[in-house]
Amino acid sequence: MLGEYRISGRRASEIAASVERGVGSGDLPPGHVLPPLRELATRLEVNPNTVAAAYRTLRERGVIETAGRRGSRVRSAPASTSRGSLRIEAPPGVRDLGKGNPDPALLPGLGPAFAVAAAADAESHGLYGQAAVVPEFAAYARAALDADGVPAGPLAVTSGALDAIERVLAAHLRPGDAVAVEDPGWGSVLDLVPALGLRAVPVGVDDAGPLAADVERALRAGARALVVTDRAQNPTGASLDAARARELRAVLARHPDVLLIEDDHGHAIVDLPLHPLAGVTDHWAFVRSVAKAYGPDLRVAVLTGDALTVDRVRGRQRLGPGWVSRLLQRAVLHLWTSDAVDARAVARSYGDRREALVRALAERGVTAYGRSGMNVWVPVSDETGAVTRLLHAGWAVAPGARFRMAAPQAVRLTVSPLTAADIGPLADAVAAAAGPARPVSYG
Repeated sequence: MLGEYRISGRRASEIAASVERGVGSGDLPPGHVLPPLRELATRLEVNPNTVAAAYRTLRERGVIETAGRRGSRVRSAPASTSRGSLRIEAPPGVRDLGKGNPDPALLPGLGPAFAVAAAADAESHGLYGQAAVVPEFAAYARAALDADGVPAGPLAVTSGALDAIERVLAAHLRPGDAVAVEDPGWGSVLDLVPALGLRAVPVGVDDAGPLAADVERALRAGARALVVTDRAQNPTGASLDAARARELRAVLARHPDVLLIEDDHGHAIVDLPLHPLAGVTDHWAFVRSVAKAYGPDLRVAVLTGDALTVDRVRGRQRLGPGWVSRLLQRAVLHLWTSDAVDARAVARSYGDRREALVRALAERGVTAYGRSGMNVWVPVSDETGAVTRLLHAGWAVAPGARFRMAAPQAVRLTVSPLTAADIGPLADAVAAAAGPARPVSYG
């Protein structure tokens, strides 16, 4: 039974919110069995359908799970989600624009970097008890963050950006807490939030990033965290400009207790300046991965933030993997210091392809978005139909359902596999597949 905690409410939304408060406070711990539907309806003097609707909402938000006659209980393990399964596998002869990979021709060779790392490891032997972060790696990463205006803070290294985001959320939030996320936004984050037992609150996006009014609404409604992509947002290509950053900092200043997480997704692949938001709130984290510029298999991301947040991440990391391989850190350091990637040339290459496709689509009456990075977001009237028609035309694209919650239907096209000769035929195929779609803000 419930013990001291009493679920309250007359409407489904109120009942669901009451349960979420209990979960968030710890009064309803993981595994706690909730009252049977009819029993709670009798206790609250409401229609059983009202409680059923509340429980359905809680299941959709990842707060509870239902196991037939065993009833509903507070979820005790991360939920598995299905956005990742919404992939279109390209059959033979079909060009794949759906996976979101960088252009291999723009990635550096890793042989010299690992040779240098191996030589350094031969001296240090990579044993237990050594610093989790290679000092030279930390110094170089911190200097780059300083140059971009990211506030001073301790440094950690994680196994990619998503690992960092998960660890930061887990360090501060409890199941049932709300997290404001970009919509459309990175599908992995949209999966991660409910997998942690948290509730995703969609925030609209335009070319300049999250809409300040939507962020204000989400925070006023109780969202305890906000996740923002600073540059080359996946899937829309949005990047924070100076004006939007000022607006968002003003919003965050009114909510200093909100946890801010920034993902610099476009580091070293875009030529737009960074406009960080960090430092306005009491707790914040800034993440910078090497995956897009240096190779997805290099599972290395730099994480900085306020002292408490980084300390909690480091402490939990010590109880799991311990550290990210120092061999990888030294290899990445060599890639950085040897200028293995010409960031301007990479940004220009992706920019030329992206802008050419957006321009060609506009000439065919199709609205598309892609301010930065390697993706173009195309609103369509019938997402499933557009994906199917494009597949028949020889192009596999990513369905927008992987990246959106309340945002209108769309498809995502990754430009990294394209050549100049591909632009016209692809634009023709998209125009034929998209159907009538009025221009919209993709939030």
